Amino acid sequence: MKLLDKIASYHEDHPFYTFEFFPPKTEQGFENLLDRISRLAILKPLAVSITWGAGGSTMERSLDLAGLTQKEFGIVTIMHLTCTNMLQGTVDSALRAAKERGIENILALRGDPPRGEEYWIPTDPRFSHAVDLVKYIKSTPEFSDFCVGVAAYPDGHTDRDADEDGEIEHLKAKVDAGASFIITQLFYDVDNFLRWVGKVRAKGIQVPIIPGIMPLQTYSSFLRLTKLCGTRVPDFLLKDLEQIKHDDQKVKDYGVKLAIQMIRRLTTEGRIPGVHFCTLNLEKSVQRVIEGLQWTNSSSPKVANKLIAETPGTIIHAPQPDSDLIISPHSALDSAASKLTNHPPIDIDAGKGEVNNAATWDEFPNGRFGDFKSPAYGDPNPWNSSVIPHQSLQEWGHPKTFNDLTNIFLRYLHSEIPTTPFSPFPLSPESLTILSYVEKLTKNGWWTVGSQPAVNGADSSDEVVGWGPTGGYVYQKSFVEFFVEEQDLEKIETKIRERGGGWVDYFAGNLQGECRTNVPEGGRNAVTWGVFPGQEIAQSTIIEKESFLAWADEAFSIWAEWASYYPPKSPERELLDGVRTKRWLVSIVHHDFRSKDALWTFLFDGEDPLVK
Repeated sequence: MKLLDKIASYHEDHPFYTFEFFPPKTEQGFENLLDRISRLAILKPLAVSITWGAGGSTMERSLDLAGLTQKEFGIVTIMHLTCTNMLQGTVDSALRAAKERGIENILALRGDPPRGEEYWIPTDPRFSHAVDLVKYIKSTPEFSDFCVGVAAYPDGHTDRDADEDGEIEHLKAKVDAGASFIITQLFYDVDNFLRWVGKVRAKGIQVPIIPGIMPLQTYSSFLRLTKLCGTRVPDFLLKDLEQIKHDDQKVKDYGVKLAIQMIRRLTTEGRIPGVHFCTLNLEKSVQRVIEGLQWTNSSSPKVANKLIAETPGTIIHAPQPDSDLIISPHSALDSAASKLTNHPPIDIDAGKGEVNNAATWDEFPNGRFGDFKSPAYGDPNPWNSSVIPHQSLQEWGHPKTFNDLTNIFLRYLHSEIPTTPFSPFPLSPESLTILSYVEKLTKNGWWTVGSQPAVNGADSSDEVVGWGPTGGYVYQKSFVEFFVEEQDLEKIETKIRERGGGWVDYFAGNLQGECRTNVPEGGRNAVTWGVFPGQEIAQSTIIEKESFLAWADEAFSIWAEWASYYPPKSPERELLDGVRTKRWLVSIVHHDFRSKDALWTFLFDGEDPLVK
């Protein structure tokens, strides 16, 4: 069914809602996401949307996931489709595959190159902007039956210089080309959104506008995603989060209440007919928000819902230390709404009996790897936004030699530039504790892209390494990841084999998908875990073969994307393409988490040090 028809026929006594999912990067994550979607289907979303991967297996996962949600679960499905960095003819193939799977709705996106002077060229010359994709779909008889939606950016588009009026003109052009609905990028400033909607409507755009809502999960993920999306963050929100940022449970609870407040305002003051939940493939917070709004038949606390419904304009404030979250001006509201925290979740059976069972796979996402079984495994990039903005290209310059690349990574370690293609944020305080070691590897030409120090029972509220709720203890094994030539990999393998003593594990992968390791088949290394009152042990970061290969595939694609922004046959492109084809990504873990120097002593000291 087309989304526009579904909206027109919607007659429930509450606004509709849709869910957004992304295809996980591992097979088990993908399979477990299907279980998660089946549970969330009980909440009766109007539709679900599936984000798009622009190439290879990621594209196939998007098509497969969209087809399964449409066919197996009977949920109206919207498939995201980006048109840049797609080989000529791939758009046609994707649209045909969508039709074969019974999908009738497409969210047409561009997938953005960097701004300004750039060497990016659309792979398929038919498509340079999302409006080109909309026009193509609606003017091609084979595809014109699709109900096409487009994206909008209430806080502005991160990769364009156009002002707000210019952005609205872009939006109108897409609607005039045949778009039937609009889904917005996530935001947290409701006042600005309502003002923006007024300007959009005044421009004559009358198709449904569905606001994107993303409940806060952790403070670090909130910072990362709002920066990536260019989201405007109200002062009160930053102030509130500053006081609870070291307690992931309080941030998660705050996020639920904030989402409830936002949605109440949007659907009452703004008369918005429905909302779009950016789930990040997580279920608990979204479930709690919907139940808190009393938009489901499950047994949500009625008092809390009644109070929330009566006070759409309440403001959330941060708690004092060791206090509960407060929503003012009604203290009764907080007292009742806080019961949402203990409301029984949808039944979860998968993975029961393991130390890190399904209920805790992504309770507190922490670290890039997570648990490879988690439906939320991976690094979602909302709507396939460009990972290399023009400003970053200026900072990295024009590397033509290996020494130039080494200097880029060293400048990042020295905080002279805020990013690398592999690290979109400045060096973390945690990494600063092992800076001298990471710097030594990088100076040797082993370009580091990930690392963490050993931690033995730090307080979970520690400002540098803490995570999860307060009152717990967290642990970490040291690991480091870097790119090396094959001859250096062979030296590493020899030393691990002869002098590792069983304490050192490694994985190495290359562009061709080869994997070299000393980890037994099926072996899993938990490198970050925590112990919290009243909870099972939570393993939040696991390194094993499937997750490593998924990360390696992504890492080598980053080299390719970086290269693509320099002219063909230029020294820069040839250098970066050469690195991608010849180097190996290596990940080394030392299991002695009680010794903060064990990994680094192994690498730098003793007989035959790997790096002098």
